[in-house]
Amino acid sequence: MDHVAIMKKSWGLIPKILNGTKVAESRWYKSRIIPWNRIKKGDNLYFKNSGESVIVKTRVNKVIQYQMSNNKQALEIMKKHAEKDLGIKEIPSEILNYIKDKKYAVIVFFDRVEEIKPFNIDKTGFGAMAAWISINNINKIKI
Repeated sequence: MDHVAIMKKSWGLIPKILNGTKVAESRWYKSRIIPWNRIKKGDNLYFKNSGESVIVKTRVNKVIQYQMSNNKQALEIMKKHAEKDLGIKEIPSEILNYIKDKKYAVIVFFDRVEEIKPFNIDKTGFGAMAAWISINNINKIKI
């Protein structure tokens, strides 16, 4: 399975993936949506900033899923994974606001990071606001 994680450029995370300070990607949701139960070890994970081309390919080496009942649990989970996920120990307030009131978290660890020849994707059918795409073969959405 191939996955595309669409990143918020202002958070500056793709450079951290490329320099090795970010080795995990977290996704936080109010309901169980992709990639919940859809991503596994050995899958390919591509990264792109919103509005830009896909430029990074990695391989998934571990996935942890959490179900949380309150914000305290969410904060504990974020603290546990912040350095690997954000490349920093201190959690910015923007991230704290982002995880607030979320009930599910998927932490995806990756390795084999490589900068690739940029390509665009066609998100038709995935929703204009989709921030994660899972597909059997990345070539089906390459343009």
